[in-house]
Amino acid sequence: MAKYYDIDDIITEEEIVSVIFQKEASGVGIDPSSETDYIEAGSKLRQAVSVNVPPCFNQNTRLEIQADSACVDLRSRCPFFYEFGCKVAPLVGDRTIGFLLLSAFKNRYKEVLTKAHTAAFTAASKFWSILTKEEINMYEAAQSSMASFKKWRMGGPRLQKASVLGRKRKSTE
Repeated sequence: MAKYYDIDDIITEEEIVSVIFQKEASGVGIDPSSETDYIEAGSKLRQAVSVNVPPCFNQNTRLEIQADSACVDLRSRCPFFYEFGCKVAPLVGDRTIGFLLLSAFKNRYKEVLTKAHTAAFTAASKFWSILTKEEINMYEAAQSSMASFKKWRMGGPRLQKASVLGRKRKSTE
């Protein structure tokens, strides 16, 4: 389900996808000279058009991801690569998009977390330029968790005495 006010979701759905009409379609709001703009409830438009595979999932991208997914600039292909892939895969009918997304995410996940925990700022800024929006969110979350861990590790006493333990019981005699 789409998040109505989420700007990332809105931008994801703004990706251009080319379609080819397989049947005549009149009154769907495409032609301003048509008599009606009404589409009946339950209309199956999926059968009326075929959706082409977007260029960000073409054969070159697949080959680059198979070779070394950590170095592929997915942001330039599509800023919301994974989310867009999940939304377009059922429409395109290409079952290999799901496997492509899974393998790319699994391989890049390790690299993103490793860089987030160990990279210096200059190296990280170069790495950021190839990350998708989803991977940037994951990178920031990993850096935040590492900073919280370091703060916990360096600061204050390890164990604190509970305030309840300091009180003595009154005798009931």
